[in-house]
Amino acid sequence: MKNGLHTLRGPHLFLRWGLPVLIIIVFLIFVFAINQVEKTQLVSREGQTFEKGIVTEILQDNLQSDGSRLGEQVVLVKMLTGVRAGEIIETTSSAGYLFGAACREGMHVVVMQSVAGDSTIASVYAQSREWAIYIFAALYILALCLVGGRQGIKASGGLIFTFLCIIFVYLPLVYRGWSPFWVSVLLCIITTVVTLYLIGGPTRKTAVATLGTVAGVIIAGIAATAFSAASGISGWNVSDIESLLTLNYTNGIHVGGLLFSGLLISSLGAVMDVAMSIASSISEVHEQNPSLSSKDLFRAGMRVGRDMMGTDSNTLILAFAGSNISMLVLDYAYNLPYQQIINSNNIGIAIMQGLSGSFGIVLSVPVTVLLAVIFYQKKAPAHGPDTKPLPADTAQ
Repeated sequence: MKNGLHTLRGPHLFLRWGLPVLIIIVFLIFVFAINQVEKTQLVSREGQTFEKGIVTEILQDNLQSDGSRLGEQVVLVKMLTGVRAGEIIETTSSAGYLFGAACREGMHVVVMQSVAGDSTIASVYAQSREWAIYIFAALYILALCLVGGRQGIKASGGLIFTFLCIIFVYLPLVYRGWSPFWVSVLLCIITTVVTLYLIGGPTRKTAVATLGTVAGVIIAGIAATAFSAASGISGWNVSDIESLLTLNYTNGIHVGGLLFSGLLISSLGAVMDVAMSIASSISEVHEQNPSLSSKDLFRAGMRVGRDMMGTDSNTLILAFAGSNISMLVLDYAYNLPYQQIINSNNIGIAIMQGLSGSFGIVLSVPVTVLLAVIFYQKKAPAHGPDTKPLPADTAQ
């Protein structure tokens, strides 16, 4: 009997540990290979570096009597890195909102410098905010772990993995000329599988949530494609198209697909939330009452899904509206005609992104519920529950 139990547990142990380790090794080899790429030099930065420094003295300030700043500051900066490390150099800081900084003594800054022999041309690029970013990111991860406990730790692992995938998978593949749309689909599948596997393990709940998320993201992409065909809006209508065209000419990057790939990535989190919540709810309902028919289980899942749609349908629309709020304020202030506003590329793109992502959220509900019913109502084989393709859902 012990041998029988051992043979039954073997496949589950491989599914739980062996298969993930094998996939991780293959994935790491793939990531290493695609990052072996030489970038085309678009701008000559020979001799130019960005170094850290600290302001030691303000020689000439640009603060006006009304509190505004005009012109440049002249400051002394002690260099902390680079070939001038340890030296104090005189440099300037502009009053612009995009570059420069309102320097004060003791402020840590980033200095853009060009060194040629004993000559140094330098200016303050920005206030150093590197550690502020690190600290706030660490505080968020800490809060996630403290509030979420074990699940929070798993969720933070999924979040970090998703961020690394964007940097080391999405960007290299797009730079190599792969279709941004299909690369984003691949990215969504990979990050969804890893994130939900960390949270739920190899269970039916994880499988349902994963398939529902992928379906919702693809639906969002289909909706965006249909909107693009009907409205004439494409990835070539973005505001920074002139700079992107350079990448198209030099590296063959598919600029037109970047808009739609960005939409898929931005909708991933919201769709994943809906799919996992529905899968978890149906899992609990089925566990409490396994005798429910497929019809009753579907109705229960749809009731949960409809309640979620009441709030989640606004998620992406409000997100994209918030990201374009500066443009909306300018349009309002200039009192632009309605026909000009509604037919502008920027407004059309914002509407397309919000509505297409929301299509993915809404339509992922019935898809996820249907998948859950299929998975949970599948009859167990005669040998017993331990021989199911996926183990029953348990508290993680």
